[in-house]
Amino acid sequence: MTATAIKNAQEHQWHNLPEDKIGHILATDREKGLEEVEIPQRLREYGLNELTAKEGKPVWLKFILQFNQPLLIILVCAGAIKALLGEWINASVIWGVTTTNAIISFTQESQAESAIAALASAIRTEATVIRGGKKLKVPSQELVPGDLVLLTSGDKVPADLRLIKTRDLQIDESGLTGESVAVEKDAEEATLPPETPLAERLNMAYAGGFVTFGQGSGIVVATGNKTETGKISQLIEQRVDLTTPLTRKFNQFSQNWLYFVLLAATLTFAIGLGRYTFQDAVEPAIALIVGAIPEGLPAVITVTLAVGVARMAKRNAIVRKLPAVETLGGATVVCSDKTGTLTENQMTVQEIYAGGETYNVTGGGYNLEGEIQHKQTPINAKDLPVLAELLLAGVLCNDSHLEQKNGNWVVIGDPTEGALITVANKAGLIQQAAERMNPRFDSIPFESQFQYMATLHQTRHAKVIYVKGSAEAILKRCSAAFNKDGKITTLDVEAINQRVDQMAKQGLRVLAFAKKKVAESQDKVDHSDIESGLAFIGLQAMIDPPRPEAIAAVHACQAAGIQVKMITGDHITTAQAIARRMGFRNQNKKVVAYTGAQLAKMTPNKLANAVEEGVVFARVAPEQKLRIVEALQSKGEIVAMTGDGVNDAPALKQADIGIAMGSGTEVSKEAADMLLTDDNFASIAAAVEEGRSVYKNLIKAICFILPVNGGESMTILISTLLGRDLPILSLQILWLNMLNSITMTVPLSFEPKSSGLMKQPPRPVNEPFLTPNRIKRILAISLYNWTLIFGMFEFVRQAPWGSTELARTMAIQALVMGRIFYLMSISQLMPSLIAKFQGSQEKVSGAPALAGGIIVAVILQIIFANSQFINNIFQTAPMTLDQWIICFLASLPMMAIAASVNRFDPPN
Repeated sequence: MTATAIKNAQEHQWHNLPEDKIGHILATDREKGLEEVEIPQRLREYGLNELTAKEGKPVWLKFILQFNQPLLIILVCAGAIKALLGEWINASVIWGVTTTNAIISFTQESQAESAIAALASAIRTEATVIRGGKKLKVPSQELVPGDLVLLTSGDKVPADLRLIKTRDLQIDESGLTGESVAVEKDAEEATLPPETPLAERLNMAYAGGFVTFGQGSGIVVATGNKTETGKISQLIEQRVDLTTPLTRKFNQFSQNWLYFVLLAATLTFAIGLGRYTFQDAVEPAIALIVGAIPEGLPAVITVTLAVGVARMAKRNAIVRKLPAVETLGGATVVCSDKTGTLTENQMTVQEIYAGGETYNVTGGGYNLEGEIQHKQTPINAKDLPVLAELLLAGVLCNDSHLEQKNGNWVVIGDPTEGALITVANKAGLIQQAAERMNPRFDSIPFESQFQYMATLHQTRHAKVIYVKGSAEAILKRCSAAFNKDGKITTLDVEAINQRVDQMAKQGLRVLAFAKKKVAESQDKVDHSDIESGLAFIGLQAMIDPPRPEAIAAVHACQAAGIQVKMITGDHITTAQAIARRMGFRNQNKKVVAYTGAQLAKMTPNKLANAVEEGVVFARVAPEQKLRIVEALQSKGEIVAMTGDGVNDAPALKQADIGIAMGSGTEVSKEAADMLLTDDNFASIAAAVEEGRSVYKNLIKAICFILPVNGGESMTILISTLLGRDLPILSLQILWLNMLNSITMTVPLSFEPKSSGLMKQPPRPVNEPFLTPNRIKRILAISLYNWTLIFGMFEFVRQAPWGSTELARTMAIQALVMGRIFYLMSISQLMPSLIAKFQGSQEKVSGAPALAGGIIVAVILQIIFANSQFINNIFQTAPMTLDQWIICFLASLPMMAIAASVNRFDPPN
């Protein structure tokens, strides 16, 4: 084939072309396939049938880019300054912090890149082909466009195929399209309109699909990256790299703090330059930079997120990327796939109509738990002849069976037929026993052109043909019906059709059943045998039911102010019915639904408005899932997207947080930020609660660390302004900012969640770390810290027993004691203790971690003052008991100041 021919072949809409034209375009024989000699040439032209990823950045560059964050840049520069001054210990510690953070980020990014590899494995298999008229088995990677592929039950579709022959062929394409049941394929659909959705292209089979029933053959029309699965891999790669809300806010905070540090350092340097030599003016400026930079903050944030990861893991949510912990807590919209996520992914009979009576069925999936009820009262099907006959028809007119695997019942064959077997089991009718007592002689498999299946059986009293199919196909062949006592009566077509319509409006898939007695000598069944004379038995209506726990989770999310939207490849009627059952609603309390075809015609602005208003999006293609997420993000929403199929992967990666199901495809897991091990949508509500708790603890950490940096900065700036000795040296600042800050801040990471978190609306999307009230808090505490440091330094230095080293030591000790009181006020410990004294029976929260942090901090400060080795390095001096008491008394006012700031900026 020429290059032009290859390009044309790749651009065709194959479902819209007749078979003969496809054979002409791909230069292949529809009976004999390609000749063996053509394969090597086509492999060179098209490449192997496997997914390939575009070449990424070199590993070294990816690692270097991890430092491209304002706060890390500040830390790197601070380390460089300390190195230039010859203070290599200080420089090494600072660079160690930045490198640790970079390594963590680099590791997380590398893990995400395995999504394409998972996609590649999703379509690798062996394929049966006809080449030169001979049947061969070849690795799927060696398939080329034009190959003639044979499909049979149990096969994985190895490439995108235009079907040319089918016999009862059904393919499960749920991973690609979201369709909840296997799709019946039909090669007779010679051409389909170009705009036909992926899920409705009956003359196509797509790579990664699974053949559940029947046989077929098709011509390979696309391989590798050109398949529909391959296009999804390209969507994953083309995804715009979005930072998480946490990293965006942290970067903005870092930039603002950078401006503050540079301004203060410049002012300090300018003032010093007017009084001292250049060398002496540089020293306080450098000390201020080191003092103002919260070196311990990145480490504390990492620990806080890691604690959140551990807590979520206990609630069946595995987080793959640390920032995702907080992101989920800030989510304003959860977009969920339907099949297997909100629903059981197991068809279940829920309603039965027989003899003019309606029966309900309890229990879900293929589990045998449940019963048949009439007006909410359990009944025995054996006492109702027509109901017993209807259940028997469902079991006998059936080519599937149930098996128990790992303690769970699974259907081998068609999910719809599995539902019929399950409901019969609930009534005590066992398939194997029924088949032994009513042996089958012949059958007519289900075919789309007839819309029914028929089987011939020898029953106890006569030979009988059982028929199941669409209500329309069955009713026109019926001339009578059975009443509830099992007696023949007049057929009321209008009443039955009304019942069918009512079931369909609930999103139920309806099957009708009928029977016909035939001569004892008959051992074959033909279409002519059932053209007329059937007796209508009844209807069985089924659905892939919603998970009960998912319903509760949807309500919990909505109560927390989070919009929940369903995005599915399923039919709009079914999707809407599930949404109503689960309580989905938009802000106007309505269940607004759109189809993929409707979305495709919308402009970006109209689409953005539609996704805000809509709660159900049905028959959507993978690209449209991606567009929906992008449209929500354009509206300023923080989007969490759940899914389990290959078709969900691009949207999972684009979302602010992608959530994959544990039983889903490897592709979806690798593209996601979080994994639900129990496949339970309800775990999302629990994870949101944990995420909100993590954010609260992060804010506490920031509000605890920054006042020390503020106090240190003010001390250095004002001392320089007044022309006095520095009350605190840069190395002592580093001790405070690293060891003391981390030791006392980490306990805040273990703070338990406060009550009422899930009753609050999501925090504003653009809310910065430092709100006006938090800035007031930080300024107030910083001012007190400066007063404490400066006042204690001047008091001790002027005392008869004082010295400069002792003054600096006592100033730092007074600051640390004040921090202990502030730590207790900002945590949940103090409110818990007060409530306990007031008679509350609730357990005191957060005590062990907080006590541990305080004890370690006190021990470190004793070493800081009384270890001769530390004295020599940090220029500190030993303290007497009286001096410790002076520091303690000076720190007591912190309790009143902390109580005051808690009034206008509550920490919990």
